[in-house]
Amino acid sequence: MEYRVCNRCVLDTNDDPEITFNKDGVCSYCLEYDATIQENKLNDRAQTEIKLNELLTTIKSKGQKNKYDCIIGVSGGVDSTYLVLKAKELGLRPLIVHYDNGWDSELAVMNIENLIKKLDLDLITYVNDWNEFRKIQLAFFKASVIDIELITDQAILATIYKIAQKYKIKYILYGSNLSTEAILPKNWYHWKIDVLNILAIHKLFSNKKLISYPTLSFFKHIYVTRILKIKSINLLNYLSYSKDEAKRTIIEKLDWKDYGGKHHESIFTRFYQSYILPHKFNVDKRKAHLSTLICSSQITRSEALEELKKPIYDQEKFKDDYEYVLKKMGLTEKEFTELMNLPIKKHTDYPSYLTKHYKYQLKVSQFLKPITQLFK
Repeated sequence: MEYRVCNRCVLDTNDDPEITFNKDGVCSYCLEYDATIQENKLNDRAQTEIKLNELLTTIKSKGQKNKYDCIIGVSGGVDSTYLVLKAKELGLRPLIVHYDNGWDSELAVMNIENLIKKLDLDLITYVNDWNEFRKIQLAFFKASVIDIELITDQAILATIYKIAQKYKIKYILYGSNLSTEAILPKNWYHWKIDVLNILAIHKLFSNKKLISYPTLSFFKHIYVTRILKIKSINLLNYLSYSKDEAKRTIIEKLDWKDYGGKHHESIFTRFYQSYILPHKFNVDKRKAHLSTLICSSQITRSEALEELKKPIYDQEKFKDDYEYVLKKMGLTEKEFTELMNLPIKKHTDYPSYLTKHYKYQLKVSQFLKPITQLFK
C-alpha cells in the first residue's frame, strides 16, 4: 500500500494497513468518529442534557433502596477521577473500586486516597497476588502479542462486575469517553473480555495455577449483562468534557497530581506505551490520543504534530522505569531483550473467543432474548 497520512488527524498507513481515506484525504477513523458523534447526537448539547437527566433519574430510582446506586472503577488517572467527582456532584452515590495489579505508582495511590477522603466515599481495593500476575505478564511476553494490557483490563471488568453483583448495583459508570480516546487503530489492541485468550496463553507459557486472578468468561458476561441487566454507561460522553479543563478541576478540588502522560498512573503502562509498543510493535500510542483530541476540537493538527516531535520517553524516567520493571519482573537484561526480539504474533494465533465463541454470540443472544424478558 502507498504510504498516506490523514489530512485531518495524524494517523497513517503504518498505523493500520487497512486504514482507508475519502476523496478529501480524511481517514476512516475520523469518519467513524464523526458518524458515532452524529448517531448518538452528542454534538447536540440540548439533546445530550436531556439524555443525561434521564440517565440520572433512572440510576437514582433503580438504586434508591441500596446504599450505592452505581459503581465506578478508578485508576487515579484524569478520566476516572473526574468521573467520580462529577458523579458525586450530580447527586449519585457511587461505590469506588480499584484493581491493584502491583504496578500502581506512589502518586496514583496518593491521588486515589485524596479522592476518597475529599469526597467521603467508600473504596474497595482488590489486590491480585503479585507473583501470579507477574507469571501472566511473562506468559504474554513469551506469546509475543501486542495487547499485554489485556490482562489488566479484563481483570478490572471482572472485578467490577463481581462487586456490582455482590452489592446488587445495576449501573457501572466508566471514564471511557469519545472526547479523548475514541480513536484507536484496531490492530493495536485485543477484545477486552477475551479471557479464553488470556487463559490459553498463560497455560501454554506458565505452569502456575491461577487462584486470585479475576476472570469474566464469555457466558458470565452474557449472564450479568442480559439476565442480571447490569448496565455500563460512559457518563463523560453526556458531559462537556475537556481533558485540560478536567485536569484543572481535579487539581483544584481534589489536590490531584499530574503524571505527565495518559495512563501513566501505572508504572508498567507507562513503560509499555512509551517503550515496548514503539520498540517492538512500531506503535506510538500518542498518535491515537492526539487524533481523538483533533477530532473533538481540543487541539489542532499542527499542535499534535509538534507534540509528536517531542521524545516519547524522558531519558531519566526511562532509565528508572527500565531498571524497576526488569527487577520487578525478575528478568535480566539479556532475557528481556530476547523477549523483545521474539517474532510478533497475533492474539488469534492462540485460542480466542473471537475464533471459537464470538460467532455463536448472535445465536446465544437470540436464544436468551425471550428469557431475559422475564427478568424485566
